[in-house]
Amino acid sequence: MRTDYVPQVLQLLQATYARQQAALQTAAAWIADALMGDGVLYVFGATHAGIITEELTYRAGGLAPVSPIFIPGLTCDVRPLPLTSQLERLDGYALAAVKQIPIGAADVVLVHSVSGRNAAPVEVALYAKQQGAKVIALTSLEYSRSVSPRSNTGYRLFEAADLVIDNGAPAGDAIVTLEGFPQPIAPVSTVLGAALANAIVAEACAILRERGATPPVFMSANLDGGDAHNAKLMERYKGRVLYL
Repeated sequence: MRTDYVPQVLQLLQATYARQQAALQTAAAWIADALMGDGVLYVFGATHAGIITEELTYRAGGLAPVSPIFIPGLTCDVRPLPLTSQLERLDGYALAAVKQIPIGAADVVLVHSVSGRNAAPVEVALYAKQQGAKVIALTSLEYSRSVSPRSNTGYRLFEAADLVIDNGAPAGDAIVTLEGFPQPIAPVSTVLGAALANAIVAEACAILRERGATPPVFMSANLDGGDAHNAKLMERYKGRVLYL
C-alpha cells in the first residue's frame, strides 16, 4: 500500500476510545435511563454526518427505539447534492423541521456534526434541550474549535450540548497526505463516529441487562426467526419511532 489510511484509523480510534471513556459511559447510561423510562433515542446529522443516523436506525444488532431525524434537503439523496451544504447553513431551516418532531424530556438526542459550525445541528441540539431531552454531541473538538460559528445562535455544536463526545478527527477530516499534493485525502469521521456510536449502544444494552431489563435489540432479518422477532419490537415502538 502506498498510503497508511487504515493504520491511521486504528491509531486514532484507539486513542479516541481511551480518551473518551467517561463520556461514552455517561452517554450509555443516559440512553439506558431513557429506555427504562419508555423514551427513545433520536439521532440527527446533516449531509454525510447523517450516515451515523442511518447506521443506528433499523440495524441488525442495534436498538429498536432509535428514531431518525431526516430533514428534507439535508440527506445525501438530494439533487443537486451541493444544495445540502447551503441548507445546513440556513438559519431557521432545521429548526422549522425539528419542531414537528415529538421530542420529550424522557428522550436522548444524539447530534452528529464533525465541524459543528453550521446552523442545522446547533438548532436541533438547542431545540431538543428546550424540550427537556438530554443532548449528546458527537463532533471533532479540534475541527470545531478551529472554525467560527455559522449559526445566528452564535454557538457551535459542542457549545450547545449537555455532553460532548470528541471523535478525534482532524480539522478538515481527511488524514492521508501525498507528497507534492496539498489536499489531504480520505476522511475519518464516519468510521470513528460509527464505532463510537455502536460502542455507546453496546454499553447501554449492558447497563440494561445489569438492571434486569431486556435490551430492545433488532435481530438480522436474514436469520431464521428474525422477521418475527423484529415485528414484535416494531409493534412495541409504533408511533414513537418516526419510520414506524
